[in-house]
Amino acid sequence: MVKSSVFVILLAMATFSLKAQEIIPLYDGAVPGAKSSSTYIEETVKGTDGISRVSKVVTPTLTMFSPSADKANGTAVIICPGGGYGILAIDHEGYNVAKRFNEIGVTAFVLKYRLPSDEIMIDKTYALLQDAEQAIYLVRKNAKKYNIKSNKIGIMGFSAGGHLASTLLTHYADVKIEDAEKISLRPDFAALIYPVISFEQSVHTGTMKNLLGANPKEELKHYFSADKNVNKKTPPTFLVHAKDDKSVPVANSIMLNDVLKKNGVKTEMYLYEQGGHGFGLKNKTSDVDWFALLGAWMKKNKF
Repeated sequence: MVKSSVFVILLAMATFSLKAQEIIPLYDGAVPGAKSSSTYIEETVKGTDGISRVSKVVTPTLTMFSPSADKANGTAVIICPGGGYGILAIDHEGYNVAKRFNEIGVTAFVLKYRLPSDEIMIDKTYALLQDAEQAIYLVRKNAKKYNIKSNKIGIMGFSAGGHLASTLLTHYADVKIEDAEKISLRPDFAALIYPVISFEQSVHTGTMKNLLGANPKEELKHYFSADKNVNKKTPPTFLVHAKDDKSVPVANSIMLNDVLKKNGVKTEMYLYEQGGHGFGLKNKTSDVDWFALLGAWMKKNKF
């Protein structure tokens, strides 16, 4: 009887796990603008720091993490892990964050987006923005199916993933996907964690080079600098950065925060004195839990 009960419990846990982590193909059929390559195969490597890094993404996906029914509040967030547009820190800045969102009742979708590559992309310049737009299109289109509210869907990004999220924030109206239903691609809110923002000032050159090449045109650098493209309709944004970040200067978050304020957009920023870059959910130099601050901000703004 005891063995039988244990089996039932384990089965229920396995069933919940499968339900909580559904992998959704980003595109139905062929990926738009894709070139085939027999040598380009997705790789996942776990480093000595315990972080899993995904590279050579060919098939972009959303991995959905659902909160328990008693906690679910209808809010959703799409998470873009960072990695300089060379890799994706898929668990450190993706799956682990999604689980934390589930604890506060938010449904989370981790976006495994394509990484810029001439080998598999006809035009790598806008392919990532295309993936971000397709992600919000799918989530909003299927809001009822996913038990979420179509007017409470946010975008989140870490480092280069923050750059992708900020590009969607400022260019959601520049539609790069098939959207026959004219579904809004505008996120309702954003959270940017030590984000790359500018390709014109305080630049993280690795991220820019991976996306635009060694000598990008000035108009492209301007297009992909979110602080230069904010307007009054830009979604409310929460920012986190460490002042001693040597990889992505804190000026990136400060510039965006300032221009959001000038345009009357709701914004809040928390700056750690220390912590460097890439600390994920936990800045080991501080007792301040930035995710708790984000949760409070979301609640205050009714997201």
